[in-house]
Amino acid sequence: MGNQRVLLYLTLFFIIYMIWAQWQIDYAPKSESGTISQSTQINGKQITTEDIPLAVTTDSGQIISPAGKEVSAVSKHIRVVTDVLDVEIDTKGGDILRVVLRDYSVKADEPEEKLVLMTDADINYHIAQSGLVSVNKGTAPSHNAIYRSEQDVYRLAEGEDIIEVPLYWENGNGVTVKKVLTFKRNNYVIDINNYITAGSQKWSGSDYMQLTRSLPVEINGNAFIRTYTGGVVYNDEIKYEKYDFDDIAETNLNYQLADGWVAMIQHYFLAAWIPERGKDNLYYSRYNRNKDHYTMGTRTSAITIDAGQTGEINSRLVVGPKLQYELEEIAPGLDLTVDYGILTIFAKPLFWLLNAFHEMFNNWGWAIIFLTITVKAIFFKLSEMSYRSMARMRKVAPRIQKMKEQFGDDRQAMSKAMMEMYKREKINPMGGCLPIVVQMPVFISLYWVLLESVEMRHAPFALWITNLTDKDPYFVLPVLMGISMFIQQKLNPAPVDPIQQKVFQIMPFAFTIMFAFFPSGLVLYWVVNNILSITQQYFITKRIENS
Repeated sequence: MGNQRVLLYLTLFFIIYMIWAQWQIDYAPKSESGTISQSTQINGKQITTEDIPLAVTTDSGQIISPAGKEVSAVSKHIRVVTDVLDVEIDTKGGDILRVVLRDYSVKADEPEEKLVLMTDADINYHIAQSGLVSVNKGTAPSHNAIYRSEQDVYRLAEGEDIIEVPLYWENGNGVTVKKVLTFKRNNYVIDINNYITAGSQKWSGSDYMQLTRSLPVEINGNAFIRTYTGGVVYNDEIKYEKYDFDDIAETNLNYQLADGWVAMIQHYFLAAWIPERGKDNLYYSRYNRNKDHYTMGTRTSAITIDAGQTGEINSRLVVGPKLQYELEEIAPGLDLTVDYGILTIFAKPLFWLLNAFHEMFNNWGWAIIFLTITVKAIFFKLSEMSYRSMARMRKVAPRIQKMKEQFGDDRQAMSKAMMEMYKREKINPMGGCLPIVVQMPVFISLYWVLLESVEMRHAPFALWITNLTDKDPYFVLPVLMGISMFIQQKLNPAPVDPIQQKVFQIMPFAFTIMFAFFPSGLVLYWVVNNILSITQQYFITKRIENS
């Protein structure tokens, strides 16, 4: 029948969509909005990304300059512990070398093993650097400069809400820089404030911020839980533009943009540099072939400080989970790092509704169930019309079988007779497709909501379902979903075509196998939706058949 054929087509569409979505993550062609080669002038001199030094360190921690000369200063590490972060800072440049998220574990069943978001280890290398640059050489500390620190460990004490970590630098000619990293309670934003005091001459310069990481190594990955990992640039003009590792290796990014931010994002988490508002910024990328390191960064427009005066340059570093409502408050567009793709228009309201139910029940599983009930209630009348149409189709199924026997292989005559009967009985053969058509965008949107929302990461439901974003460990929900699909097929009119009949007999088993590896929260939605649909369709079908 028509509705069965459309169900098959929509199933095929969903599978193709999933393949397309994964292809977009791995191989999609990137925007050619272009590399805009521009730079900023300081006192009439050009400052470009070439002015940002590329020095590296030896194993001993001593600095090797671009000219190859070893600098005598040796850096040390500072540890900062807040209620949500455990951070390691290098006095070389004030680099963020390691970030541990204290509220997030690597695995749901091993809560003591906390997630390391940033590290200077060889595997999954990922650090944040910042520094100053000036046309007057030696008057601005880059990320290779050694700062002086007052202490080695900072801890957020009970009753305190802020930790300030001051770092000091001077060049011996009167220029001093105080770099202060500020950490706040229950906050994943690190404020970076540079207080620059000019010497006997004016000081002109700007700051830069960059994120450097190696290619991620997936540990215990799931083929159905793969999302974009790579760079992102945003401002009000270009909006949200991805720039992945292949792009960084092939072409140097060079955007001159007002405001905005730059980030390295991954599944559930991000690191993002947000320059001070009201500045023109040069967004850039680099690829270090020797170390296989990828860098995304930004350099702000310059400021001028009169001799003997103190000026200030500020920025913010976000390192942590992609908590949607918090990201909205931090910077415009930062919530887009929770990447729902083309279905954002459906996904955001779904998450809002899910979050509202979660606040009521304090359980994401019950939130999914009541979301399903709400969506079903919204489309109740539409479903009722469709199920009535299918019930009428089911009622006339014996007459259609007789027509098949009567007309044999004369498909044209068979179709004409069927259409005339549909007209007499006031049946819309496509009417049963509407619930499926409406439900498919909701289903795919919920897939991305469950996949992208860190709020639901490792969220338990009940009994054996201890993680709604992972597969059902005992495959109970996928089996229930397959059984519910089989029951639904029995309520629907059987296809006339024998091949279609065989295909639809296989579908519950095929979907059970496929959904066995989907997030259990998604399968929970589908099972509840099927149960509600079966209940509604059963009573409508009985009423039509008894009329």
